[in-house]
Amino acid sequence: MKTEQHVLACIDGSAVTESVCDYAAWYASRLGLPVGLLHVSDVPASTRRDLSGAIGINSREFLLEELTELDEKRAKVVNSYSNALVQDAKSYLQNSFDGIKVNIYQRRGKLLPAIEHFKEENRAIIMGRRGEDHKNSRINIGSQIETVARASSIPVLICSEKFEEPKSYMVAFDASKTAIKATQMVARSELLQGLQGHIVMVGNDKDAAKKSLADAVEHLTAEGFTVDAHHLPELDAVDGLLSFQIDNDVDIIVVGAYGHSKLQRLFLGSTTTEIIASTLTPVILVR
Repeated sequence: MKTEQHVLACIDGSAVTESVCDYAAWYASRLGLPVGLLHVSDVPASTRRDLSGAIGINSREFLLEELTELDEKRAKVVNSYSNALVQDAKSYLQNSFDGIKVNIYQRRGKLLPAIEHFKEENRAIIMGRRGEDHKNSRINIGSQIETVARASSIPVLICSEKFEEPKSYMVAFDASKTAIKATQMVARSELLQGLQGHIVMVGNDKDAAKKSLADAVEHLTAEGFTVDAHHLPELDAVDGLLSFQIDNDVDIIVVGAYGHSKLQRLFLGSTTTEIIASTLTPVILVR
């Protein structure tokens, strides 16, 4: 029996939850798939074991019973919150998007194992990035995004701002194997079909890189995409890409995520990280 795929929306009730739901619905609608709403409850471990050794012999039994009741109450509150969150999100999606199918998933523990539990069903992952508490240029992308992006073999869309239906996209291209895979992913999917596309390479004047850029455009064009190539002069890669995005009002950035070598797996300081941390525009990461 073939497993039904979905677009997995990871929600936590924060300010970006609505944006995650909207982009998940857009992504799923473009591919004709349902949305899977995932909320993961990470309930702190009980403190009973830590405290029992310090409790006096006469009061130990009574206080342990009190702690047990507190643990049970806390678990009930967490469950109630999770139930309310996913039901509210489902109602929001069904009221906002006609004909969308929504499945609900609730798990305990950490986010990555919960995502991997649905590995066979996941076609893409949608996650929120918190930017409202960062007044300067850099945004805290969060450890959850780092962890999931490193491990995922499918596209991960990261969003934060209010949803606006995308009309254009750009692929950050550096002629690497990862960048070529990103353009191949775009070509194989209906997600960005019909949108104005841009493939942007910064610097890198080698003939092989220029040919790789031309080949990528030719491939996408042959698949029916409307896409233009742009080779920017020698600039800082991140500044050049983000300046192009702003100047051309690009709605989504597609960037190759982290490679498999030890050097490429180093998240901090990478171009990918800098792009995510320097823009509120939705970013699709492709491995």
